Amino acid sequence: MIEKNANIFVAGHRGLAGSAIVRSLKNHGYTNILTKMHKELDLMDQSSVRIFFKNQKIDIIIIAAAKVGGILANNNYPAEFIYNNLMIESNIIHEAYNNGVQHIIFLGSSCIYPKNCNQPIKEEYLLTGLLEATNEPYAIAKIAGIKLCESYNRQYGTNYRSIMPNNLYGINDNFDLQNSHVLPALIRKFHLAKLKSLGNEEKIKTDEKTFGPIREEISGSYVKVWGTGSPRREFLYVDDIADACVFLMNLDNDAYKKFTLPMCSHVNVGTGVDITIKELSEIISSIVGFKGDIIFDITKPDGTPQKLLDVSRLNSLGWKATISIEEGIKKVYKWYVEKC
Repeated sequence: MIEKNANIFVAGHRGLAGSAIVRSLKNHGYTNILTKMHKELDLMDQSSVRIFFKNQKIDIIIIAAAKVGGILANNNYPAEFIYNNLMIESNIIHEAYNNGVQHIIFLGSSCIYPKNCNQPIKEEYLLTGLLEATNEPYAIAKIAGIKLCESYNRQYGTNYRSIMPNNLYGINDNFDLQNSHVLPALIRKFHLAKLKSLGNEEKIKTDEKTFGPIREEISGSYVKVWGTGSPRREFLYVDDIADACVFLMNLDNDAYKKFTLPMCSHVNVGTGVDITIKELSEIISSIVGFKGDIIFDITKPDGTPQKLLDVSRLNSLGWKATISIEEGIKKVYKWYVEKC
């Protein structure tokens, strides 16, 4: 077990996952949680990261810092997605080793797996096929992070662990329609369409000031959803991934090694349940209270047909996700409305 007074550095503490991890650590009684704003520490700057680790006594690092986004952002900024993420993880992991940090939790993504691999996706399916083209640069960067952790463990005997969550959502999510993921984007679209149907232009303007320009037509009678609606996705509420981080952080090293493989040391984290984008849209529409139609824009890409993680390894140790998709969306929508 990790001592409650251990010095824990959470990289990316202001993001969706990072902020939830900080909350979870505090709820579990950890008192020495170190965080840094970007203006204080640029994780892409090797020299700055080197100096930071030399000046700190850190016991554990949780790497939640990353450049993330949906299909549109991945298509528009592929160079940024691969370069930024490679630099962040490489700098942190290498300088952690150089300064004697033995424990790391690295957060990856389910997009590391091949586009057309068998479902549900087992950890050992990594690198067995071609990646989904729309997020290949991001996926390659995350695969590199996994292999960095594996390689340092093999060569130096460190205890660097990688966890692969499926689609995360929750409070502090990104609702900018230019670069958000599908779930928050749909919440915002349906909410704005509801406001439009009620003729509440003032609230729409307030929403734009808070969460960025709408950048597309918002109708009071319908909402357009990208793709056919047929792709299946698994969604994990962010407080569940935070709880999984703390659980795996405290897992005995022998126990961890028993349920991983020598060349497959990462662990899937998810609910084990998926739904179609059409079903997701209908759930959000109902929770938001939008009465109009849902139109699927088949000129837009679908992405991977299905992404359902096999979470049997983690479940076998006694950890399971606890927040249902309906409960999670209600929490997020409440937070979103209070912010705009």
